[in-house]
Amino acid sequence: MKQLLYGVAYYFEYLPYDRINKDIEMMQIAGINVVRIGESTWSTYEPQDGQFNFSKLTYVLDKMQAAGMNVIVGTPTYAFPTWLAKKYPEVLVENDGQRKPYGARQIMDITSPIYRYYAERIIRHMMAITAKYDNVIGYQIDNETKHYGTSSENVQRGFVEYIKNKYNGDLDQFNYDFGLDYWSNRINAWEDFPSVSGTINGSLAGEFSKYQRQLVTDYLIWQARIVNEYKHRNQFITHNFDFEWRGFSYGIQPNVNHFAAAKCLDVVGIDVYHPAQRQLTGAELSFAGDEARSIKMQNYLVMETQAQAFKNWTPYPGQLYQMTFSHVATGANMVEYWHWHSIHNSFETYWKGLLSHDFAPNPVYNEAKKVGQDFQRLSPKLINLKINSRVAFVVDNESLTATSSNWMEFGIGKDKYNDVFRRLYDAFYRHNIRTDILNPSTIDLDHYDLIVVPMLYVSDDAFLWKLNTYVQNGGHVLYTFKNGVTDQHVKVRTCQQPGIISEAIGAHYEMFVDPNGEKLADRSGIFKRVDTTIDQWAELLVSDSAKVLAGYDNHWKDYAAITENRFGQGMTWYLGCWANVEVIERLVEHICHRIDLQSNYGVHFPIIVKSGINEFGHQIDFIFNYSDQVTIVKLPVNGTELRANQPVKENDQIKLSPWDVKIIERQE
Repeated sequence: MKQLLYGVAYYFEYLPYDRINKDIEMMQIAGINVVRIGESTWSTYEPQDGQFNFSKLTYVLDKMQAAGMNVIVGTPTYAFPTWLAKKYPEVLVENDGQRKPYGARQIMDITSPIYRYYAERIIRHMMAITAKYDNVIGYQIDNETKHYGTSSENVQRGFVEYIKNKYNGDLDQFNYDFGLDYWSNRINAWEDFPSVSGTINGSLAGEFSKYQRQLVTDYLIWQARIVNEYKHRNQFITHNFDFEWRGFSYGIQPNVNHFAAAKCLDVVGIDVYHPAQRQLTGAELSFAGDEARSIKMQNYLVMETQAQAFKNWTPYPGQLYQMTFSHVATGANMVEYWHWHSIHNSFETYWKGLLSHDFAPNPVYNEAKKVGQDFQRLSPKLINLKINSRVAFVVDNESLTATSSNWMEFGIGKDKYNDVFRRLYDAFYRHNIRTDILNPSTIDLDHYDLIVVPMLYVSDDAFLWKLNTYVQNGGHVLYTFKNGVTDQHVKVRTCQQPGIISEAIGAHYEMFVDPNGEKLADRSGIFKRVDTTIDQWAELLVSDSAKVLAGYDNHWKDYAAITENRFGQGMTWYLGCWANVEVIERLVEHICHRIDLQSNYGVHFPIIVKSGINEFGHQIDFIFNYSDQVTIVKLPVNGTELRANQPVKENDQIKLSPWDVKIIERQE
């Protein structure tokens, strides 16, 4: 891309009256140069079967083109019209034998041939019209697509064929790999294959979830192929991936394999929502952006993020600016707010846009103008930033599914795979250590100094041996509990745990327990004066060659809890228990010191520093103050502070106001 894109979702169809000229005027005053349209209004464009009316779409496109505004068009397939549901109720997704009632969005069976027929027809009609517009720079296919738990009869049939092909028809091998002799679940004829909806077998349930995620990948590939028939060479295809939702973007998406699903895209797009006001830390923006950037090792697009949204998300003064530039610092080439104007009725009435219901300028809009001005002014120096991370996380959808199920979960209640991932990720983030996020099939281990592997419960032998070799050759790995336990079929290995990686870890365990009040006992000086409370899970490690960094303090005091081991030319660390935030932060700090990963600014949260190399080969340092306190930072570099366009030099002490941002272009 040649410039930073600053945009909003714009829903002309939702407006109570036509004010498009005023909207465009206000957008341009705010420096907004792109709008996203069209993805939500199939019923407007096809009010009855085969009756098409794209007049509102072309009206907006014509107005935007005349104003010189870029447009991203969304295929309108994630919310289908009433006539389609009435005529063909089988297009509604079925979960465990129950069909969803019509009303909400994202209730379609993405495998339904009837749904696919009508979706393809509306896409082709839309593409034939919109591809002609020079200001249409790209297409978003569908919207936050997931499998929606689809388990209808046609999905079950497809799964059986998938298994049959995978095993070349060998039922005996399939039964063995999945342990189906248990409770007479053995399948002795393909025609006897039951619905997976009722399975008690964790291996089979995990494989079905994997198949459901593949359905999402196939669906997006299908849409991309249609769009590619029409789009021009200078138009891109993207999709707005979202993440696990806990009232905001929290962790890895359980229902889509982003790394596989993104292969059909030209550029990755994401939707990121996060706490604000006193709860704003920037961690959600960071992890989501790190994953998006890592998928294709290129810059990405923020298709949606909040402007005002809810009463507890309305940003404090300075936070909208800070949030937007945090996306850029993580590698975004576009930031779009959801959405431009607040909707006056229905489900998202109080998920407010940049403008409130009165359409008038407000403090958030006025701050957006400052963002837009700096996007335009600084775009040549900030576009296409290249991020170099020395640390990478390995995340895994299969392990997420297995450890979040009723069969293999490690904790009770909320503690799941993403809690472990986020507690570790946030510790590196707070220490200003840049990270990539990849999965076992996409990571190049040799590119990194440290690999962090949270709960890789499910893995084939090959990747675990690969990790051992990486350490032996000089790499470093931080493992957590529940690593390497099962093979790719979620079948527990018969060797001493943690199996293949035990040699590199220098420790093993035979028992795991609920800590039940047990605490960590410091054995290394790392965890002095730290709350050593642990919860939910504790592996009773026996050291073979590893140094014990922490053990347990009472009934299990003969066992290790956290270890460090030199293996070949490299080192491993093993966190054998579900430790609290303070313990994990101390462990991360220790590891970073051991392998010299510290930030040269010497600061940690609430001061966050992110760096990238711009197209001129200059390093750009973003310094964020994620607090409501004035903070002083001592500069370790010479350069120019770009916001004020003022020179700075090494050892200068710069003041950051609450929720402030400084952008330093280094002078080498």
